[in-house]
Amino acid sequence: MKNLIGLVVWLAVTLGVGALGAVASVNAASFYANLVRPEWSPPGWLFGPVWTTLYILMAVSVWLVWKQNPSARRTGALEWFVAQLLVNGLWSWLFFAWNMGLWAFVDVALLVLMIGCTVRSFWALNKTASLLLLPYWAWVIFASALTWSVWRANPGVLG
Repeated sequence: MKNLIGLVVWLAVTLGVGALGAVASVNAASFYANLVRPEWSPPGWLFGPVWTTLYILMAVSVWLVWKQNPSARRTGALEWFVAQLLVNGLWSWLFFAWNMGLWAFVDVALLVLMIGCTVRSFWALNKTASLLLLPYWAWVIFASALTWSVWRANPGVLG
């Protein structure tokens, strides 16, 4: 029962951060549609399903580490996860709510590094948990390139 409650809590925490990002992104569809974007940018409708899937994978990943490794607290693995999750949640506010392109790029670049640290710390504790983070890491690397491109193409809108 403790493990099931743990899974529900990690899902709630992870999806909760996603929901806070969604609050900042309430006008994201129209905002994104009006930006100058590179040809390789995905359609706006794709972001919701991708992020929902990634948040679920992230929650399962951290839950695996949490439930199987009492030493996770001593290694900093859970702290890395929570820290990168907070940086993740900040991006939507920087980009969509506050239109701060440079800071959104700094945030996502930092996020790429923090996810890498999380993947590495999880690898030492639970390889499956670490592997579950790889799609997230890949997407954020892609998102960093997209953030850079969109910011540079829209200086009047994104500062």
